[in-house]
Parts: sequence; C-alpha cells; structure tokens
Amino acid sequence: MFGTQSKRDLSLEIQSQIHILRPSIHARRANITVKFQDLYGFTVEGNVDDANILNEVREKVREQGRVWWALEASKGANWYLQTHMTSALKSSLKFSALVNGITLKKLIRKGIPPVLRPKVWFSLSGAAKKKSTVPDSYYNDLIIAVEGKVTPATKQIDHDLPRTFPGHPWLDTPEGHASLRRVLVGYSFRDSDVGYCQGLNYVAALLLLVMKTEEDAFWMLAVLLENVLVNDCYSNNLSGCHVEQRVFKDLLKKKCPSIYAHLEALEFDVSLVATEWFLCLFSKSLPSETTLRVWDVLFYEGAKVLLNMALAIFKMKEEELLKTNHVGDVINIIQNTTHHLFDPDDLLTIAFDKLGFMSTNISKERKKQEPAVMAELDQRLRRLNSSNLDDGN
Repeated sequence: MFGTQSKRDLSLEIQSQIHILRPSIHARRANITVKFQDLYGFTVEGNVDDANILNEVREKVREQGRVWWALEASKGANWYLQTHMTSALKSSLKFSALVNGITLKKLIRKGIPPVLRPKVWFSLSGAAKKKSTVPDSYYNDLIIAVEGKVTPATKQIDHDLPRTFPGHPWLDTPEGHASLRRVLVGYSFRDSDVGYCQGLNYVAALLLLVMKTEEDAFWMLAVLLENVLVNDCYSNNLSGCHVEQRVFKDLLKKKCPSIYAHLEALEFDVSLVATEWFLCLFSKSLPSETTLRVWDVLFYEGAKVLLNMALAIFKMKEEELLKTNHVGDVINIIQNTTHHLFDPDDLLTIAFDKLGFMSTNISKERKKQEPAVMAELDQRLRRLNSSNLDDGN
C-alpha cells in the first residue's frame, strides 16, 4: 500500500477517513444520547458534548498527521527508524510548537496518524525483525498445518468469537470471525505454553482492524506476547498478570496515597478493574482511538505504559473517588470514566506529565513481587486439589 501511493495521496486518505461527527439537529442538550461510528467502525454512544470532543480529537489527528508528513517529506519514509533526531531534522520542521526539544518519544506520545500506524507499529515494535527471521511462507504454512485441528484452545476461541466486539460491521461477520480465528488459532500453535487466553481475542481483533492484514496482525500479536508484555501474563495461572496488579497497587500507594488509603478503607481490590485492563490492554474499556493512542506508546516504550495509564485513570477522578462510600461506587466511577475518555490527551497528559517521573524500577519491583504471587497461586492450587479430593471421598 505504502509503496504505491504518494505522500500526497496518503495525506488525502487521512483527511477522507476522519469524518466530522454531526449529531442529530434534535440533540441539542448534553443529556440526550446520540450514536455515531468512530474511525474503526465501532458504534459510539454519548451525548452532544462527547460528539464535540470527538470532533476536536479528529482535528488534532489532522494536525499531528501534518507533522508526520513533513518528516516523511524531509527525511524519507522510514525516518522514525533513526535512533535520534539530528539538529538538521529539527530545523527542517516548520511547526514551531515542536521545534524545541522534539524527540520521537514525544511525537509518538502525541499520536501516530491512523494511516501510518500499521507500518510504524510494525517497524518500531520489533514485529518486522521477528518476521524476517522465518521464511516468507511461515504464516500461510502455519495456518494450513493447523487447519481442522481441535484443541482446548481452539474450542475456547470458537466460543469467544461471537462475543468479541459484537455488532461491529466487520468483526462480527463470518469473514471477520474467520480472520480472527486464523490469527488466534495460528498463534495458539506457535506458542503452546500460552495457547489461548480470554482477552487475547479483543487484542487480536483490534490489531486486525489497524494492521489490515492477518499476517501483520499475527506478527504484532507475536511481538506483543513474546517481547513487549510481561512474561507469563497469559499463562494458565496468569502469574504475570497477578504480578502486574501487585506492582500497580504499590505504585498507587506511592503516587496517589490518598486514593490508596481510601480504597483500602473500603476494602476495594484493584483487580476488580485492573485485571481486564491488563489482559485486554484497555481495548474493552477505552474508546478505540484512545486505546490505540495507548498502544502507540506501548509498542515503543514497553509494558510499563499500562501501569502509567492505570494510575492516570484513578488520578483523574481522585476527588470523586475520595467521596465514595461503597466498592460499587468506585467501580461505577472508574467504568464511566474509561468508557467516555474520548480525548486521549486527557489520559496521556496525566499519565506522563501530571503524575511526575516514575522513579520506581519496574523490572526490580516485578521480581520482588514474583515469589509472593507464586506462593499465593501454589496455595490456591493446593486448596483446589484438596477440595477435589474431599469431593471424591
């Protein structure tokens, strides 16, 4: 696609894809619900204010697209593969807001234009490098080899397909289900230790929508599970996910002590919301463009980004959370916040600017938590086995 179209054509393609949302003329008040489709085909439900926010976000996407096209024009199609931006590159930019202290990290945090996401993700995440280590026919050969085979993983995948973003105009069709199934089943045979875990269906589905091709989505899933995310996050006992939740709880105590103390008093367990966040990478919780802005950073900076986002969600509703008296109230506030986070900058600004520098060594913190998690999981397994023995007698 990118080899045959000019930069001008691609720029025009971005413009044509970003539609202005126009709620019904009767929807004059903010409490009137309106429905509209976002850039990736998901039906969004909100009020007129939400629609206005989405229009503003689309204008930001256009502005950011102009910045990336300027870089494409001045430094070539793969300029972002350079480790550092030179002073000549900085001076070549005509956008004064970005001239001072511009870095690739800052650009990515401001968002990758939707049309460029597939190739930027594929290069920067390491997926292209991973794919290059095997024969070109690897994916097709794998899909042919596993066709018709039945495993516990394939059974669970078949069960989950209809429940993956139901109502989506492509994903929730026979073609969409078949495409998603091939990616998930293929990967379950590539890595039998992971096989398939619920949550991966949402991740792979969103990757398909962004990457456009099954093969590229497959390799993005591979690099995500094998290089980007925490080890054992999707293993049978989800040990990596449990570790991440413990790390998150400690970070919440350090970065948001008032919230932490209040939630402890309510006996609120962060896993009630964080489990889905970490397993689905926010794809079930945040609007699609906000999720993909998080993934923009995730594929470049690594899994610690998920912790940043989780902290930011709690921090941005600190005042409301401190007034809660029940666990259910906390869950309602968090879910309502995530479902209406239509402006990604609201989340990312808090995550990277207002929360301050993340001084904690996340890798060291994960290793510190691993023994306690494994002991807890082992104890849980012993109790389960003991219960099964008692039932058998």
